[in-house]
Amino acid sequence: MPGREELPSTLRRSPEKAQRTWIKAHDSAVEEYGEGRRAHQTAFAALKHAFEKVGDRWQPKGRKGPSDKRAATPRPQSRKQPSAEGVDANASKQHLYEVAKSLGVQGRSTMSKDELVQAIKKENRRRTAKARK
Repeated sequence: MPGREELPSTLRRSPEKAQRTWIKAHDSAVEEYGEGRRAHQTAFAALKHAFEKVGDRWQPKGRKGPSDKRAATPRPQSRKQPSAEGVDANASKQHLYEVAKSLGVQGRSTMSKDELVQAIKKENRRRTAKARK
């Protein structure tokens, strides 16, 4: 099973269901497009419909669906939209506040929804880099 061998480190620290979702989508994409970047992008796109990145791992979202404007846009136009990198930008401001609180983001109480998304993205990157060391 190629997907199991290529499982990203953030998914190795995540629930089994997240791992299965990524592996199934990855293996299907490999059959369709071949091994490489496109298979990984397809697998992450499938993962982001049911999971969100919190820190250095993926957690189930409260609802299924696209996590940001880029994921909800048809492929050619999606490249113009910035990615939320696994943060559920379509979630409520309260949910984003709670995620930021669990990550220890400073100044979260005065942030707008977009600022919360950016702060969570930054903290997710920091924690993922630290976990890889």
